Amino acid sequence: MKLITEASAEKLRGGFYTPEPIAEFVLRWGINGSSDFDILEPSCGDGVFLEQLSKHKFKYNSITAVELDQAEAEKADQINLKNKEIINTDFHTYCNNTHKRFDLVIGNPPYIRYQFFDRMQQVEAEDIFIKAGLTYSKLTNAWVSFVVGSSLLLKDKGGRIGFVLPAEILQVSFAQQLRNFLAHFYNKINIISFEKLVFPDIQQEVVLLLCEKNETQTHNIEHIELIDASELVSLDVTRLRSPKKKIDFKNNKWTFYFLEQEEIDFLENIAKERNIPTLGKFANVEVGITTGSNDFFTVSLSTVEEYDLHDYARPMVGRSVQVNSVIFTDKDWGKNRNSPAKAHLLVFPDRKNLNKKNGAVRYITHGESLGIHKGYKTRIRDNWFVVPSLKISDALFIRRNHLYPRLIINQAEAYTTDTMHRVFVHQGTNVKALTASYYNSLSLAFTEVSGRSHGGGVLELMPNEAERVLLPYHKDNSALLLQIDKLIRNKSDIEEILKITNQIILKERYGLTQKEIKLAHSIWKKLSYRRLNRGK
Repeated sequence: MKLITEASAEKLRGGFYTPEPIAEFVLRWGINGSSDFDILEPSCGDGVFLEQLSKHKFKYNSITAVELDQAEAEKADQINLKNKEIINTDFHTYCNNTHKRFDLVIGNPPYIRYQFFDRMQQVEAEDIFIKAGLTYSKLTNAWVSFVVGSSLLLKDKGGRIGFVLPAEILQVSFAQQLRNFLAHFYNKINIISFEKLVFPDIQQEVVLLLCEKNETQTHNIEHIELIDASELVSLDVTRLRSPKKKIDFKNNKWTFYFLEQEEIDFLENIAKERNIPTLGKFANVEVGITTGSNDFFTVSLSTVEEYDLHDYARPMVGRSVQVNSVIFTDKDWGKNRNSPAKAHLLVFPDRKNLNKKNGAVRYITHGESLGIHKGYKTRIRDNWFVVPSLKISDALFIRRNHLYPRLIINQAEAYTTDTMHRVFVHQGTNVKALTASYYNSLSLAFTEVSGRSHGGGVLELMPNEAERVLLPYHKDNSALLLQIDKLIRNKSDIEEILKITNQIILKERYGLTQKEIKLAHSIWKKLSYRRLNRGK
């Protein structure tokens, strides 16, 4: 995996290459006993796949390898293979100009953000998307255009791709149209994931994406999880011939397919069968306040006192550790305020209305000495220190979570930064009932399906993803709120809470059977365990 996070020359070249067991397996799966395949590797690096092709004496017709870095291309060219062509150029350019077509495309494409492409690479990548009928955006990563371009280079009848990709292909929004493209373009898709990190040095979870097209009308997908790459040696490729799960073209995340078909069917049908709405029916979820510099605009009591900023300091909560329950009260905020926590948001007026007698001007001058006024968000403001969109929400939804995401009543009327989402309850909805209704196994299962996991086992939900979570709202669930609040404050296990809430929220109010409740709970446990296990 060629991880690119900064614009250094070394990182733009990349340096995380494919383990041999992965390269061998992808070739074994792709060639699958054939002897006349034309093979392409669009980013060969120093030739790991080529070495495995030679070492295991796979039969083929021709092998074409593209590599942008000249030194790496020269290394690859030293590998002894018949009918081999090494092309030292950018894959996007090659893709748009070649007339060759291939039976198999394999590799580990570079992980490079759009902003690190040169202008010509951006133009060529966009051309690939246009040919595929897709929309190119500045959020697109290089591996996305490599997968799309490689698919377009397959022969008309049949063809396979086998790639090592970041696991974010399964869930991130910028890869949504890629998932949709693959689901329609290919008839068989297999995803192989690993419990242990293949590239532990960069904390990047990867999967093997193995796709095959044929002339049928079926579109199936399957997921296999192994402990680590060493298990690929004994994995029989015949297991991948007939994926069983039908692709749901409406579902925009492939983490769905970590589940069994019974579990998938349950999640697909339960909302309609039991008339269960989503969170978005009762509330709007928005990002928290974008200050432009949380370190400057969120301050502790000591900073308020040091600069005499009492006139501008407002109650704020910015971190999940500052909220230990489902109701954030004035008392809770008071505890944060009297601790070293940053419990205040600085809300300044424009310059002409600043009080010259207190320390506001001095603090703003301090910020300018740090260059805060030159930041991406601050420099576009008329008065850089005036934070926009200062709305106080009815509730808060934690953006990044560990054990499970939390919905919290904002009783203290505190501001929050973009580390939390703001929840604005619709007229006619009881915020206490809304909050209590969220704490059940079905809703938690949908947070895992809707969100995306990061290194360390963190689950993140964006506002639109939170709004899609099923929420079995009932006004009488408000009676559960204080009990839930007390249990969480006392650090009770969430399992104990769910034993209570599932029976009332899911069974009594919405008519779910014990079997359905057990299934919802097992789905949540399975997905959350898988995520959390990566943090170990």
